Amino acid sequence: MKPPSSRYRSPWTRTVDLADEFRELRAWWGQPHKGGRAQRAFRDHLAAAPASVAYAFTLFVTWWTLRGASELVGHRLILSASTNLANMRRDPIQVLVASAFWVDGPFPWEFIVMFLVVMVAAERWLGTLRWIFVFAAGHIGATLITVTGIAYAVDRDLIPLRVVSASDVGPSYGISAVLAALAFRVRGRPRWLWVGLLVAVYSAALLDGRTFTDYGHLLALAIGFTVGAVAVFGSRRMERAVARSAHDRVDRGRAVALDQPDHGLDEPGRDRPEDRHQ
Repeated sequence: MKPPSSRYRSPWTRTVDLADEFRELRAWWGQPHKGGRAQRAFRDHLAAAPASVAYAFTLFVTWWTLRGASELVGHRLILSASTNLANMRRDPIQVLVASAFWVDGPFPWEFIVMFLVVMVAAERWLGTLRWIFVFAAGHIGATLITVTGIAYAVDRDLIPLRVVSASDVGPSYGISAVLAALAFRVRGRPRWLWVGLLVAVYSAALLDGRTFTDYGHLLALAIGFTVGAVAVFGSRRMERAVARSAHDRVDRGRAVALDQPDHGLDEPGRDRPEDRHQ
């Protein structure tokens, strides 16, 4: 059996101490050839997270497409990809996928930087498939809940009818869920400081804007916290079960070894002739 330190552990249970991370960074920064080492480190940083890098590149391509199109064509492209109530009733799957890869407005510097720095770090921690799952859970879950709320409000004349066909694109719901899940990467007080900061920032944005997108951001944050908590709980239970199973196998192996003949007997209970007592 492998020693406990070499057993597989889920990324969800691999937490870091920020104080130790800062000490390592300070020691790394104190070594010579900072520029070359920083370049190699950033290249390795990106190489370990293909999904985040591909996402950032896709956002650049779609922005460039809008930039080269006329204002009318660009407006139609954004509306056709928006997760508004009209589109979600007509073609929900296509809209849910397409809306995550378009941004409306100027060059999306904030999203590009977010993906190449923060989302890459999250993908390196969780792995590509887990990162995609958290991102998709936030994007899809928050969108579905928000659209359901809009449908309810429109049916009861609580909000203007124009909201049904409003434009709503971008990866912000998915990003919000991943930011929430990142709270489980650190341990101790920094985790709760990060949780408090996220809740405060998103709540302030909701109180200030009160748009359905602000509600969606807060919902995506809650989804990220929920996914992270459930994943950590499940991973710990699975690791304990695997550890118990491994110990049981070792105990059974030892019991079999003690029961095996020592080759001093022809048969159990009878000595070999040459080994009999005279």
